[in-house]
Amino acid sequence: RLHLVTWNVGTASPPPDVTSLLQLNSLGPTMDMYVIGLQEVNSKITNFLSDLAFDDPWSIFFMTVLSPLGYIKLSSVRMQGLLLLIFVKHMHLPFIRDIHTQFTRTGLYGYWGNKGGVSIRMSLYGHTICFMNCHLPAHMENTEQRLDDFEKILEMQFEGENIPSTLEHDVLFWFGDLNFRIADYGIHFVRESINNKRFSLLWEKDQLNMAKKTEAFLKEFLEGPLQFKPTYKFDLYSDVYDTSEKKRKPAWTDRILWRVKHLCQNASKEGEFSEEEQTIFVTLNNYVSHMSYGISDHKPVTGTFGLELKPLVSVPLVVLNPEGKWSAEHDVVIRYSTVPEFPSSAWDWIGLFKVTFRHTNDYLTYAWVEDDEISSDKDSKQVYMSAAEMPTMGGEFLLCYYSNNLQSIVGISEPFQIQPSKTSTEKDLTQEENSWMQKPDNLESRDES
Repeated sequence: RLHLVTWNVGTASPPPDVTSLLQLNSLGPTMDMYVIGLQEVNSKITNFLSDLAFDDPWSIFFMTVLSPLGYIKLSSVRMQGLLLLIFVKHMHLPFIRDIHTQFTRTGLYGYWGNKGGVSIRMSLYGHTICFMNCHLPAHMENTEQRLDDFEKILEMQFEGENIPSTLEHDVLFWFGDLNFRIADYGIHFVRESINNKRFSLLWEKDQLNMAKKTEAFLKEFLEGPLQFKPTYKFDLYSDVYDTSEKKRKPAWTDRILWRVKHLCQNASKEGEFSEEEQTIFVTLNNYVSHMSYGISDHKPVTGTFGLELKPLVSVPLVVLNPEGKWSAEHDVVIRYSTVPEFPSSAWDWIGLFKVTFRHTNDYLTYAWVEDDEISSDKDSKQVYMSAAEMPTMGGEFLLCYYSNNLQSIVGISEPFQIQPSKTSTEKDLTQEENSWMQKPDNLESRDES
């Protein structure tokens, strides 16, 4: 279950609550993955420089909301005002591999990143998935420029890398502030049609819908029905369309589309490709806007999807467990085993994390798999962690194996308890407060010299 958000936040700070946006009160099963694409994140030079050094306020906000619920930030990519975040449930981490990010500038003839696209691609249970968040040129008359820019983004993402092109992925999700407008009709007709919920009258003149009928590279993209009001342009903190002097015509600028490669192959082979051969199915369960959010002149749009996958990868590369009962009173041992083809490295490490950890760098302590090894046989290996590095207050924790070659977590233990130290916890509180400052920079890219 995948929940995808697109929102032009208009340089605003995060709202106080995103429960409805993320469907956190949904009665159904919880989501397995959240994909959050934002446009116009505050990118003034001072903000941007500080965001490069630290996580930006939106990333911190979503991590704070989702990490207590068992999600970690898998990956993120930022290009000026464009931000793409992916969060997943712990259980899926060992089966998500080959994560890569990319960005393409299209503003100012490709020199400026206020417009363009950012992508995160991965292998999910052996299937290649790509998520692409775009902000395309504005204004009614720029349809051709929007189409040209999107085609350029499609061509340039991951170009020259040892990675499939965007259209070669099994599934490609395309979303963002795509800025397509409603052509021909005047503002009064558009607003009247919206007031009477006669959206179908406007669909025919939506520039993206029209382009999908004529542009070959768009025909294979699917979209749910636009059964919600156009999401642009509103007065702030209201559901009233633009009352400024400009009186912008409402439009469905904020969209979520997807493309399944097998469906395209099936169509091109005219039935030669049987349904039995298809190993991935995408179902749109919900496509809605969220009118209650008023921090920008756009309303956020979400798409909730079911991804039905025939797992091509079902065994984790690394299985690891804590040995015996763990206590902050003594050194502890981790046992792990790898599949024969696992590309291990001297710079792989095993981290100790709280169960509510937010991202890969959120470890409390770690062991290098080679430097801290204490035994090895054909079936498994053991490494140790020092008692001095154990959290003296104890609690519930996880172990994660980080692969330097694959740049991702490839194994995760079941949650387990560490018994607290019998000594005073004051030292631990001080240590935890200062732990982030003491962590080595970019642990995963350890200095090889």
